[in-house]
Amino acid sequence: MPTVVNSLAAATRAERQVPVALGDRSYDVLIGPDLLDEVGRQVAAKAPKAKCVVVTDSNVAKLHLATLETSLKAEGRLAGSIVVPAGEASKSFAQLEPLCGQLLELGLERGDFIVAFGGGVIGDLAGFAAGIVRRGVRFIQVPTSLLAQVDSSVGGKTGINTKHGKNLIGVFHQPTLVMADTATLKTLPERQMRAGYAEVAKYGLLGDADFFAWLEANHQAVFGFDSEALTKAIETSVKAKAEIVRRDELEQGERALLNLGHTFGHAFEAWTGYGDRLLHGEAIAIGMCLAFRLSEQLGHAPKGSADRVAAHFKAVGLPTEIAEIPGDKPNIENLLKLMSQDKKVQHGALVLVLARGVGEAFLTRDVQSDALKTFLAGEMRAG
Repeated sequence: MPTVVNSLAAATRAERQVPVALGDRSYDVLIGPDLLDEVGRQVAAKAPKAKCVVVTDSNVAKLHLATLETSLKAEGRLAGSIVVPAGEASKSFAQLEPLCGQLLELGLERGDFIVAFGGGVIGDLAGFAAGIVRRGVRFIQVPTSLLAQVDSSVGGKTGINTKHGKNLIGVFHQPTLVMADTATLKTLPERQMRAGYAEVAKYGLLGDADFFAWLEANHQAVFGFDSEALTKAIETSVKAKAEIVRRDELEQGERALLNLGHTFGHAFEAWTGYGDRLLHGEAIAIGMCLAFRLSEQLGHAPKGSADRVAAHFKAVGLPTEIAEIPGDKPNIENLLKLMSQDKKVQHGALVLVLARGVGEAFLTRDVQSDALKTFLAGEMRAG
Protein backbone atom coordinates (compact mmCIF):
# COMPACT_ATOMS: atom_id res chain seq x y z
CA MET A 1 0.00 0.00 0.00
CA PRO A 2 1.56 3.37 -0.98
CA THR A 3 2.48 5.87 1.66
CA VAL A 4 0.12 8.81 1.98
CA VAL A 5 2.10 12.02 1.61
CA ASN A 6 0.93 15.52 2.43
CA SER A 7 2.40 18.54 4.19
CA LEU A 8 2.17 16.96 7.63
CA ALA A 9 3.47 13.53 6.68
CA ALA A 10 6.26 15.00 4.59
CA ALA A 11 7.51 16.92 7.61
CA THR A 12 7.94 13.76 9.67
CA ARG A 13 9.40 10.30 9.40
CA ALA A 14 5.90 8.83 9.38
CA GLU A 15 5.52 5.86 7.04
CA ARG A 16 1.73 5.97 7.31
CA GLN A 17 -0.82 8.61 8.17
CA VAL A 18 -4.40 7.70 9.10
CA PRO A 19 -6.99 10.46 9.50
CA VAL A 20 -9.64 10.28 12.20
CA ALA A 21 -12.44 12.32 10.64
CA LEU A 22 -14.52 14.01 13.35
CA GLY A 23 -15.27 17.44 11.93
CA ASP A 24 -13.57 20.17 13.95
CA ARG A 25 -12.16 17.49 16.28
CA SER A 26 -10.40 15.62 13.47
CA TYR A 27 -6.78 14.57 13.86
CA ASP A 28 -4.15 12.34 12.31
CA VAL A 29 -2.45 9.18 13.49
CA LEU A 30 1.17 9.09 12.34
CA ILE A 31 2.84 5.67 12.26
CA GLY A 32 6.54 5.02 11.76
CA PRO A 33 9.95 4.64 13.42
CA ASP A 34 11.80 7.37 15.34
CA LEU A 35 8.83 9.73 15.62
CA LEU A 36 9.86 10.74 19.16
CA ASP A 37 12.40 13.06 17.56
CA GLU A 38 9.58 14.83 15.72
CA VAL A 39 7.15 15.58 18.58
CA GLY A 40 8.59 19.02 19.35
CA ARG A 41 8.31 20.17 15.74
CA GLN A 42 4.75 18.91 15.50
CA VAL A 43 3.78 20.82 18.64
CA ALA A 44 5.44 23.98 17.36
CA ALA A 45 3.63 23.65 14.03
CA LYS A 46 0.23 23.20 15.66
CA ALA A 47 0.53 25.81 18.39
CA PRO A 48 3.57 28.13 18.21
CA LYS A 49 3.17 29.40 21.79
CA ALA A 50 2.00 26.23 23.53
CA LYS A 51 3.88 24.56 26.38
CA CYS A 52 3.88 20.81 26.99
CA VAL A 53 3.81 18.68 30.12
CA VAL A 54 4.79 15.08 29.53
CA VAL A 55 2.98 12.41 31.56
CA THR A 56 4.66 9.01 31.49
CA ASP A 57 5.31 5.98 33.68
CA SER A 58 8.43 4.78 35.44
CA ASN A 59 9.24 2.10 32.85
CA VAL A 60 8.90 4.31 29.78
CA ALA A 61 10.73 7.16 31.52
CA LYS A 62 13.86 5.04 31.95
CA LEU A 63 13.88 4.00 28.31
CA HIS A 64 12.61 6.93 26.26
CA LEU A 65 11.85 10.09 28.23
CA ALA A 66 15.22 11.74 27.52
CA THR A 67 14.62 11.44 23.76
CA LEU A 68 11.18 13.00 23.96
CA GLU A 69 12.32 15.78 26.29
CA THR A 70 15.19 16.62 23.91
CA SER A 71 12.69 16.95 21.05
CA LEU A 72 10.44 19.29 23.05
CA LYS A 73 13.32 21.32 24.49
CA ALA A 74 14.72 21.92 21.01
CA GLU A 75 11.53 23.85 20.22
CA GLY A 76 11.29 25.48 23.65
CA ARG A 77 8.08 23.60 24.47
CA LEU A 78 8.85 21.54 27.59
CA ALA A 79 7.26 22.81 30.82
CA GLY A 80 8.03 19.65 32.77
CA SER A 81 7.56 15.91 33.02
CA ILE A 82 5.50 13.86 35.48
CA VAL A 83 6.34 10.21 36.09
CA VAL A 84 3.74 7.91 37.65
CA PRO A 85 4.19 4.28 38.75
CA ALA A 86 3.97 1.74 35.93
CA GLY A 87 0.98 -0.59 35.89
CA GLU A 88 -2.80 -0.70 35.70
CA ALA A 89 -3.11 0.34 39.35
CA SER A 90 -2.20 3.91 38.32
CA LYS A 91 -5.57 4.24 36.59
CA SER A 92 -7.19 5.28 39.85
CA PHE A 93 -8.55 8.24 41.80
CA ALA A 94 -5.51 7.89 44.06
CA GLN A 95 -3.23 8.72 41.11
CA LEU A 96 -5.54 11.11 39.26
CA GLU A 97 -5.77 13.66 42.08
CA PRO A 98 -2.03 14.28 42.55
CA LEU A 99 -1.53 14.23 38.77
CA CYS A 100 -4.04 17.05 38.30
CA GLY A 101 -2.36 19.00 41.10
CA GLN A 102 1.06 18.61 39.49
CA LEU A 103 -0.27 19.74 36.11
CA LEU A 104 -1.64 22.92 37.67
CA GLU A 105 1.57 23.53 39.62
CA LEU A 106 3.51 23.38 36.35
CA GLY A 107 1.34 26.19 35.03
CA LEU A 108 -0.54 24.22 32.40
CA GLU A 109 -3.00 26.50 30.59
CA ARG A 110 -5.93 25.75 28.34
CA GLY A 111 -3.92 26.42 25.20
CA ASP A 112 -1.13 24.08 26.23
CA PHE A 113 -0.67 20.34 25.68
CA ILE A 114 -0.41 17.28 27.85
CA VAL A 115 1.71 14.65 26.11
CA ALA A 116 0.49 11.20 27.09
CA PHE A 117 3.67 9.17 26.69
CA GLY A 118 3.30 5.46 27.34
CA GLY A 119 0.90 2.56 27.03
CA GLY A 120 -2.84 2.38 27.46
CA VAL A 121 -2.72 3.16 31.18
CA ILE A 122 -0.93 6.46 30.62
CA GLY A 123 -3.09 7.37 27.64
CA ASP A 124 -6.28 6.79 29.63
CA LEU A 125 -5.04 8.51 32.80
CA ALA A 126 -3.37 11.50 31.15
CA GLY A 127 -6.20 11.85 28.65
CA PHE A 128 -8.74 11.92 31.47
CA ALA A 129 -6.69 14.57 33.27
CA ALA A 130 -6.59 16.57 30.02
CA GLY A 131 -10.36 16.34 29.81
CA ILE A 132 -10.99 17.75 33.29
CA VAL A 133 -8.08 20.07 34.18
CA ARG A 134 -9.25 23.65 33.54
CA ARG A 135 -12.37 22.01 32.06
CA GLY A 136 -10.34 20.66 29.18
CA VAL A 137 -6.87 21.14 27.74
CA ARG A 138 -5.38 19.72 24.56
CA PHE A 139 -3.34 16.55 24.55
CA ILE A 140 -1.20 14.49 22.24
CA GLN A 141 -0.98 10.71 22.38
CA VAL A 142 2.51 9.26 21.97
CA PRO A 143 1.78 5.55 22.52
CA THR A 144 4.69 3.21 23.22
CA SER A 145 2.92 -0.17 23.50
CA LEU A 146 1.35 -2.19 20.71
CA LEU A 147 -2.00 -2.14 22.50
CA ALA A 148 -1.96 1.65 22.74
CA GLN A 149 -0.76 2.17 19.17
CA VAL A 150 -3.50 0.05 17.62
CA ASP A 151 -6.38 0.76 19.98
CA SER A 152 -6.46 2.87 23.12
CA SER A 153 -4.67 5.97 21.76
CA VAL A 154 -7.29 6.41 19.03
CA GLY A 155 -10.88 7.44 19.58
CA GLY A 156 -10.84 9.73 22.60
CA LYS A 157 -11.89 7.31 25.34
CA THR A 158 -10.20 8.20 28.62
CA GLY A 159 -10.78 7.06 32.17
CA ILE A 160 -9.81 5.26 35.33
CA ASN A 161 -10.79 2.04 37.09
CA THR A 162 -12.64 1.53 40.36
CA LYS A 163 -13.44 -1.53 42.47
CA HIS A 164 -16.74 -1.69 40.58
CA GLY A 165 -15.11 -2.22 37.21
CA LYS A 166 -12.80 -1.02 34.49
CA ASN A 167 -12.97 2.43 32.87
CA LEU A 168 -16.24 3.30 34.60
CA ILE A 169 -15.12 6.87 35.41
CA GLY A 170 -13.98 8.94 32.45
CA VAL A 171 -14.78 11.26 29.57
CA PHE A 172 -14.65 11.29 25.77
CA HIS A 173 -11.82 13.71 24.97
CA GLN A 174 -10.18 13.48 21.55
CA PRO A 175 -6.43 14.05 21.18
CA THR A 176 -5.01 16.67 18.84
CA LEU A 177 -2.53 14.23 17.32
CA VAL A 178 -1.36 10.63 17.73
CA MET A 179 2.27 9.75 17.01
CA ALA A 180 2.93 6.00 17.08
CA ASP A 181 6.69 5.45 17.09
CA THR A 182 7.14 1.82 16.07
CA ALA A 183 10.77 1.82 17.24
CA THR A 184 9.61 2.00 20.86
CA LEU A 185 7.99 -1.42 20.49
CA LYS A 186 11.43 -3.04 20.34
CA THR A 187 11.92 -2.24 24.04
CA LEU A 188 8.51 -3.65 24.99
CA PRO A 189 8.60 -6.84 27.12
CA GLU A 190 7.52 -9.87 25.10
CA ARG A 191 4.51 -10.46 27.33
CA GLN A 192 3.30 -6.89 26.76
CA MET A 193 3.78 -7.28 23.01
CA ARG A 194 1.65 -10.44 23.01
CA ALA A 195 -1.01 -8.75 25.11
CA GLY A 196 -1.20 -5.85 22.67
CA TYR A 197 -1.52 -8.27 19.77
CA ALA A 198 -4.87 -9.42 21.16
CA GLU A 199 -6.29 -6.02 20.20
CA VAL A 200 -4.80 -6.34 16.69
CA ALA A 201 -6.49 -9.71 16.23
CA LYS A 202 -9.73 -8.20 17.53
CA TYR A 203 -10.09 -6.04 14.43
CA GLY A 204 -9.96 -9.09 12.22
CA LEU A 205 -12.39 -11.02 14.39
CA LEU A 206 -15.01 -8.29 14.62
CA GLY A 207 -15.14 -7.10 11.03
CA ASP A 208 -12.32 -8.18 8.69
CA ALA A 209 -11.97 -11.91 8.05
CA ASP A 210 -9.26 -11.32 5.45
CA PHE A 211 -7.15 -9.42 7.97
CA PHE A 212 -7.50 -12.24 10.51
CA ALA A 213 -6.40 -14.74 7.86
CA TRP A 214 -3.43 -12.48 7.08
CA LEU A 215 -2.51 -12.46 10.77
CA GLU A 216 -2.70 -16.24 10.92
CA ALA A 217 -0.16 -16.36 8.08
CA ASN A 218 2.04 -13.43 9.13
CA HIS A 219 2.01 -13.15 12.93
CA GLN A 220 5.60 -14.38 13.15
CA ALA A 221 6.73 -11.50 10.96
CA VAL A 222 4.80 -9.05 13.16
CA PHE A 223 6.48 -10.37 16.30
CA GLY A 224 9.81 -10.46 14.47
CA PHE A 225 9.51 -6.67 13.92
CA ASP A 226 9.47 -7.01 10.17
CA SER A 227 8.86 -3.39 9.24
CA GLU A 228 6.32 -4.01 6.49
CA ALA A 229 4.31 -6.57 8.48
CA LEU A 230 4.32 -4.58 11.72
CA THR A 231 3.32 -1.37 9.97
CA LYS A 232 0.51 -3.14 8.08
CA ALA A 233 -0.84 -4.66 11.31
CA ILE A 234 -0.86 -1.28 13.08
CA GLU A 235 -2.20 0.70 10.13
CA THR A 236 -5.00 -1.78 9.38
CA SER A 237 -6.09 -1.76 13.02
CA VAL A 238 -6.03 2.03 13.27
CA LYS A 239 -7.95 2.45 10.02
CA ALA A 240 -10.64 0.05 11.24
CA LYS A 241 -11.01 1.87 14.53
CA ALA A 242 -10.92 5.33 12.92
CA GLU A 243 -13.77 4.41 10.60
CA ILE A 244 -15.94 3.05 13.41
CA VAL A 245 -15.20 6.08 15.59
CA ARG A 246 -16.08 8.38 12.68
CA ARG A 247 -19.52 6.78 12.45
CA ASP A 248 -20.16 6.44 16.20
CA GLU A 249 -17.87 8.68 18.24
CA LEU A 250 -19.76 8.42 21.55
CA GLU A 251 -20.52 4.68 21.40
CA GLN A 252 -24.24 4.90 20.84
CA GLY A 253 -24.24 1.75 18.73
CA GLU A 254 -21.62 0.36 16.35
CA ARG A 255 -18.59 1.44 18.38
CA ALA A 256 -19.60 -1.05 21.06
CA LEU A 257 -18.43 -3.78 18.65
CA LEU A 258 -14.89 -2.72 19.58
CA ASN A 259 -15.61 -4.32 22.96
CA LEU A 260 -15.57 -7.85 21.54
CA GLY A 261 -14.39 -10.01 24.46
CA HIS A 262 -14.26 -7.03 26.81
CA THR A 263 -17.37 -7.76 28.88
CA PHE A 264 -15.78 -11.01 30.01
CA GLY A 265 -12.23 -9.64 29.99
CA HIS A 266 -12.92 -6.53 32.07
CA ALA A 267 -14.62 -8.70 34.69
CA PHE A 268 -11.52 -10.90 34.86
CA GLU A 269 -9.32 -7.82 35.26
CA ALA A 270 -11.47 -6.49 38.08
CA TRP A 271 -11.43 -9.88 39.77
CA THR A 272 -7.64 -10.10 39.63
CA GLY A 273 -7.11 -6.53 40.86
CA TYR A 274 -5.78 -4.84 37.71
CA GLY A 275 -2.23 -6.03 38.22
CA ASP A 276 0.44 -8.11 36.53
CA ARG A 277 -1.43 -11.28 37.41
CA LEU A 278 -3.52 -10.75 34.27
CA LEU A 279 -2.72 -8.12 31.64
CA HIS A 280 -5.50 -6.38 29.75
CA GLY A 281 -4.72 -8.07 26.45
CA GLU A 282 -4.54 -11.47 28.11
CA ALA A 283 -7.96 -10.93 29.68
CA ILE A 284 -9.37 -9.81 26.34
CA ALA A 285 -7.91 -12.85 24.56
CA ILE A 286 -9.73 -15.13 26.99
CA GLY A 287 -12.84 -12.97 26.66
CA MET A 288 -12.85 -13.21 22.86
CA CYS A 289 -12.47 -16.98 23.02
CA LEU A 290 -15.43 -17.12 25.40
CA ALA A 291 -17.47 -14.87 23.11
CA PHE A 292 -16.85 -17.19 20.18
CA ARG A 293 -17.56 -20.33 22.21
CA LEU A 294 -20.81 -18.82 23.46
CA SER A 295 -21.69 -17.77 19.91
CA GLU A 296 -21.26 -21.37 18.76
CA GLN A 297 -23.30 -22.75 21.63
CA LEU A 298 -26.15 -20.36 20.83
CA GLY A 299 -26.05 -21.31 17.16
CA HIS A 300 -24.83 -17.95 15.85
CA ALA A 301 -21.37 -19.01 14.63
CA PRO A 302 -20.46 -22.08 12.57
CA LYS A 303 -18.83 -24.99 14.36
CA GLY A 304 -15.07 -24.66 14.45
CA SER A 305 -14.99 -20.86 14.65
CA ALA A 306 -14.04 -20.82 18.34
CA ASP A 307 -11.36 -23.47 17.85
CA ARG A 308 -9.84 -21.39 15.05
CA VAL A 309 -9.67 -18.30 17.27
CA ALA A 310 -8.20 -20.26 20.18
CA ALA A 311 -5.65 -21.95 17.94
CA HIS A 312 -4.34 -18.61 16.73
CA PHE A 313 -4.09 -17.16 20.21
CA LYS A 314 -2.28 -20.26 21.42
CA ALA A 315 0.12 -19.93 18.49
CA VAL A 316 1.15 -16.46 19.65
CA GLY A 317 1.28 -17.41 23.34
CA LEU A 318 -1.96 -15.87 24.58
CA PRO A 319 -4.31 -17.55 27.10
CA THR A 320 -7.63 -18.87 25.85
CA GLU A 321 -9.40 -20.23 28.97
CA ILE A 322 -10.37 -19.09 32.47
CA ALA A 323 -8.22 -21.91 33.86
CA GLU A 324 -5.10 -20.09 32.58
CA ILE A 325 -5.68 -17.13 34.91
CA PRO A 326 -3.11 -17.53 37.71
CA GLY A 327 -4.29 -17.93 41.29
CA ASP A 328 -7.79 -18.40 42.62
CA LYS A 329 -10.58 -18.43 40.07
CA PRO A 330 -13.65 -16.20 40.32
CA ASN A 331 -16.91 -17.71 41.44
CA ILE A 332 -19.72 -17.34 38.95
CA GLU A 333 -21.91 -15.01 41.00
CA ASN A 334 -19.11 -12.53 41.54
CA LEU A 335 -18.15 -12.72 37.89
CA LEU A 336 -21.73 -11.99 36.80
CA LYS A 337 -21.88 -9.09 39.23
CA LEU A 338 -18.72 -7.60 37.73
CA MET A 339 -20.08 -8.14 34.22
CA SER A 340 -23.25 -6.30 35.19
CA GLN A 341 -21.13 -3.15 35.66
CA ASP A 342 -20.22 -3.21 31.97
CA LYS A 343 -20.71 0.18 30.31
CA LYS A 344 -22.94 -1.39 27.62
CA VAL A 345 -25.60 -2.39 30.16
CA GLN A 346 -28.94 -0.78 29.22
CA HIS A 347 -31.96 -0.73 31.56
CA GLY A 348 -30.29 -3.44 33.59
CA ALA A 349 -29.87 -5.75 30.57
CA LEU A 350 -26.40 -7.01 29.67
CA VAL A 351 -25.38 -6.26 26.08
CA LEU A 352 -22.89 -8.78 24.69
CA VAL A 353 -20.74 -8.66 21.59
CA LEU A 354 -21.02 -12.06 19.90
CA ALA A 355 -20.09 -13.32 16.43
CA ARG A 356 -21.68 -15.00 13.44
CA GLY A 357 -18.22 -16.15 12.48
CA VAL A 358 -14.72 -14.76 12.07
CA GLY A 359 -15.05 -11.19 10.83
CA GLU A 360 -18.71 -10.71 11.72
CA ALA A 361 -19.44 -9.46 15.24
CA PHE A 362 -22.83 -8.20 16.41
CA LEU A 363 -24.52 -6.82 19.52
CA THR A 364 -27.21 -8.73 21.37
CA ARG A 365 -29.38 -8.25 24.45
CA ASP A 366 -30.97 -11.68 24.07
CA VAL A 367 -28.65 -13.83 26.19
CA GLN A 368 -30.59 -14.71 29.32
CA SER A 369 -28.82 -14.66 32.68
CA ASP A 370 -29.51 -18.36 33.27
CA ALA A 371 -27.97 -19.27 29.92
CA LEU A 372 -24.94 -17.11 30.66
CA LYS A 373 -24.58 -18.67 34.10
CA THR A 374 -24.74 -22.19 32.61
CA PHE A 375 -22.16 -21.24 29.99
CA LEU A 376 -19.75 -19.81 32.57
CA ALA A 377 -20.18 -22.87 34.77
CA GLY A 378 -19.14 -25.02 31.83
CA GLU A 379 -16.13 -22.82 31.16
CA MET A 380 -15.08 -23.08 34.81
CA ARG A 381 -15.39 -26.89 34.72
CA ALA A 382 -13.36 -27.02 31.52
CA GLY A 383 -10.38 -25.83 33.53
